[in-house]
Amino acid sequence: MRRLNTRKGVNSKPTDDYDSNNMDPVKLQVRPSTRSNLFSRNPKHNNRSSFLIIASLTIALAFTLCYLLVSARNSKSFGKKRYGIVIDGGSTGTRIHVFGYGVDGGNTAVFDFGTDGLSSMRVNPGLSAYAEDPESAGGSLRELVEFGKGRVPKEQWENTEIRLMATAGLRLLDLDAQNRILDSCRKVLRSSGFKFQNEWASVITGSDEGLYAWVVANHALGTLGGNPLQTTGIIELGGASAQVTFVSSDPVPHEFSRVVKYGNVTYNLYSHSLLHYGQNVAYDSLKEAIVSGDFNSDAESLQKRMSIDPCTPKGYSYKMQSSKLSPSSSVEKSRHLSTLQSRGNFSECRSAAIMMLQKGKEKCSYQHCSIGSNFIPKLQGKFLATENFFHTSKFFGLASKAFLSDLMMAGQQFCGEDWSKLKKRHHRLDEEALLHYCFSSAYTVALLHDSLGIAMDDERIRVANQVGSIPLDWALGAFILQSTSDLDVRHSDWISTVISDGSPTLLSLIFIFAILMFTVWSLSKWRKPQLKTIYDLEKGRYIVTRVSR
Repeated sequence: MRRLNTRKGVNSKPTDDYDSNNMDPVKLQVRPSTRSNLFSRNPKHNNRSSFLIIASLTIALAFTLCYLLVSARNSKSFGKKRYGIVIDGGSTGTRIHVFGYGVDGGNTAVFDFGTDGLSSMRVNPGLSAYAEDPESAGGSLRELVEFGKGRVPKEQWENTEIRLMATAGLRLLDLDAQNRILDSCRKVLRSSGFKFQNEWASVITGSDEGLYAWVVANHALGTLGGNPLQTTGIIELGGASAQVTFVSSDPVPHEFSRVVKYGNVTYNLYSHSLLHYGQNVAYDSLKEAIVSGDFNSDAESLQKRMSIDPCTPKGYSYKMQSSKLSPSSSVEKSRHLSTLQSRGNFSECRSAAIMMLQKGKEKCSYQHCSIGSNFIPKLQGKFLATENFFHTSKFFGLASKAFLSDLMMAGQQFCGEDWSKLKKRHHRLDEEALLHYCFSSAYTVALLHDSLGIAMDDERIRVANQVGSIPLDWALGAFILQSTSDLDVRHSDWISTVISDGSPTLLSLIFIFAILMFTVWSLSKWRKPQLKTIYDLEKGRYIVTRVSR
């Protein structure tokens, strides 16, 4: 008979004879929690999301490995010496520059323009001398190419770029003559064994020439990559042209404006080349103008009296051949060559140079023209006067920081001396070169002071041919910009490096990517177990159990 346990005053509930400890736990199923994606109610959506996440991570990992592989391959070249060659096709000669440089861990070029990092050689005459026989121009480069081969290890020839950059000498020739001379040179450079492309042989603009000179000067001074207002300007005096380049804070017409980016700094430059205003061309133009009577006050005096040459020391027997005059010179001018009389006078020579520098100023289409019809803004900051400015100053024994007034005094003394005394004093110097120094001293003063407005005692300008051990040659500046540009492209365009033909990195990447994609596919086939959450009354907590399939 079942016993009922009752308690007075309390509602009682019948129970079974079984001990409660032997009872099965009562479990209540509850709704899955929505607080976690782990217990999502949509397993298919969960699997799809997981697949997308894993695929994205796989692609990201593949690109990371790609970049690391390229970086590792490039890092092998860090510290290894590289080479580059620039051939300067100047107006009076052709010079080869062989550069050796390194690359540090930050993918930055490390230049050494000392004896270990720079070798040069020059041959005469310049490429423009082959205007009548352009097919022979390339032959003049063979000796230079052999010089380059002797400075670059043979195993690096095919990776060493060789470039020909011709300047004002070729710019003075007509386009057909330029192209024929360049084609002749390209044949030699293509067979040189060095890395070469046809477009790497070209005639550069005068603006480029000035810009490159500015780059190497500021590299040598340690200001390249720094504050633009702390940089130094350049005034070059070559044989056929002169270049003026500097950072200007004044508005500059678009045709004279150049932008240089170096590192994280952008430089806005004024850069312009004054073609026909180089020292040699200016000297020849002066002689021609004297013969034509352009500097005589009376046009008829050409026939009535002997023409005076104020830029040639007195006592010199002037023998100017008519063949040296331009084809446009008339027979009448040639007939009066023998009437020239040398009478060295610095002041008169300077006046003649000023007239020549100001010729054409009436055609100026700008607010201000300093030389002819050429716009040049007011000079700002420090300047280096290079090339023929330096050679003239050196001849007169002047220091780098000498004033223009010092050059004027030296020029006055030289121009006023007798030619026989000058020859005796400078007997080791070529007579033709010696003859030019009266004109070069007067022309320098006329160009820098009378035309560009540099004061006679201005301390901001000094003459130089090098800074420390670094020559102030525009070809070095061209090499600096080209090398840093190539490194930036190689560093930033690593994807192109990977997909280039025959790249071992590409094969490695394909293999790794295939393995990763197989892994993703395998994971996509794996399905998560279906789970549910229930409440255990006995234990008083929720538990998660697997649902059998």
